[in-house]
Amino acid sequence: MAKIKIKQVRSRINCPKNQKNILDALGLRKLNRTVEHEDTPSIRGMIAKVKHLVSVEN
Repeated sequence: MAKIKIKQVRSRINCPKNQKNILDALGLRKLNRTVEHEDTPSIRGMIAKVKHLVSVEN
């Protein structure tokens, strides 16, 4: 399956708790960190919830 890279580009300060939980589930705990995940519908759904905080590369 294809891999995607997800980078946190905006701070999680003042975000709702559910968005902080999604960032934790994606493995993004600090600003400007990059993680790599399988390109699955569940990961895409999590990215959609925090799209204003992250950037996605294929």
